[in-house]
Parts: sequence; structure tokens; C-alpha cells
Amino acid sequence: MNKSVVVIGMGEIGSVFARGFLRLGYPVVPVMRDMDMGVVAAEVSEPEMVIVAVAEKDLHATLQQLPDVWRDRLVLLQNELLPRDWQQHGLEKPTVISVWFEKKQGMDSKVVIASPAYGPVAGLLKEALATVNVPVTVLADEEALLFELVLKNLYILTTNIAGIQAGGNVRELWLNHNELACEVAADVFDLQEYLTGRSLSRTALIEGMLHAFDGDPAHGCMGRSAPARLQRALAIADAAGLEVTTLRRIAAGPLPTSEQPLLQ
Repeated sequence: MNKSVVVIGMGEIGSVFARGFLRLGYPVVPVMRDMDMGVVAAEVSEPEMVIVAVAEKDLHATLQQLPDVWRDRLVLLQNELLPRDWQQHGLEKPTVISVWFEKKQGMDSKVVIASPAYGPVAGLLKEALATVNVPVTVLADEEALLFELVLKNLYILTTNIAGIQAGGNVRELWLNHNELACEVAADVFDLQEYLTGRSLSRTALIEGMLHAFDGDPAHGCMGRSAPARLQRALAIADAAGLEVTTLRRIAAGPLPTSEQPLLQ
């Protein structure tokens, strides 16, 4: 009998992971927003893994409340994720997956590119998601993971923030608003280098972003969270003393809203 897989946050993305593990024969234990994790952990103290599938805005509150018996079994998948996010909670080696598929209500998952994963249960994630036609690439080391997390951040922040001004999809952004896209990406690089404390390979990361653009050229740029992402980026820039002149110029203009779902 396989151990249980706990899924904290059973939204669209969490449901994809749950379905994959059910198809592998793993019991899935959902933890909903109004449930006490401590009560669930008392019943399921040794799960195979605990998938934290909450939105990025809820990640830190969730990790703060995490039962001790689950701390060494985590899988993290949020956007805007970097090692500092789990390290500040004393978590050393979670399994992390950079999600490159989109899931909307009433529709099957739409894959952009393979989702890279690294950590103790990365291979099992690959096996489970393969049952729902979501490809996963298992990474070799932490350096490769850091590159992939920064790449996802570059894609999300560049397309969302540039999309506030340009609208449209990622192909149109790169072809018709290339200068804007490059200027926003340069500001995002400054933020990522500050957050990681590392000098990044900007050329390789831009190439990776363009590969993701090719994976879904029609993907809309500005998700509904774009204005909030811009404000978070500016708060980080203010704390770091970064100029990020293009981000500030976009923030000074009108900030429209959109119902276009974010890639996650």
C-alpha cells in the first residue's frame, strides 16, 4: 500500500497533481483553506510527500503553520519562488518544480514546455504527472534548479509587467514591442540578482524565455495579477535601492485589469 500524498490547496493546479498520484495508486489527502493542518497531520504523520499548491501570496503563511512532521516532505511549485523563500523557514531540501503548464476550470492542462523539478521526490513527480500528459524534466543539481526558477520569474514578470503597457500575447510582445520587453527584462534581472545574490547568465536566460515563448506563442501577457506583481517588484527595488526605471515608468501610467489567467 502506497503512503498518502497530501495536497495543500486543491485549486486547478493542485488538482492536476492529485489526479496524477491517484492514477499511480496513491491515496490523496486534500487540505482545504478552512482545515487545520495540525489535525490532518495527526492522522497522516508520514505521507509520501506534502504538495504545497497554494498561491504565491499564501505561501509564507502556509509554511509558517506547517506541522513539523511534514517539513522534510515538501513539494513547492509557486511562481516567483527562489531558495530564500524556503530557507527563511528553515527548510533545507524541499522538492521544487517549476510549473510550465496552465490549467483552467473545465479544460485539460495546456503544456508550454516541460516542467523542471529537483529534490528527493522529483522522479516520482515526473512519474505521476506523466499519467496526466504533463512532461517533467528531473534536474541534476541545485544550480540547475536556481537557473530554472529565475527563468520562470523572468518569463512571468517580463510578460506580465510589459503586458500592462503592451497587452497582447508573448509573440506580439517580442516582435512588436521588443525594446519594451528587453527593458523590462533588464529590470527584472536586476531584481533577481539582488534576490539571489548571484550574477546571472542573462543571455542564457533570455534564450530560455524565448524557448518558452515558442512553446505557446499565443499566451496572453497580462494576467490578472500583473499590477500586484509590479507593485511587489517595486517594493523589492525600493528595499534594494535599485532604479528599475522602466518598471517605475509603467507603474506611473494607468494599471488596467484583466481576466486572462496566469500561467502556473
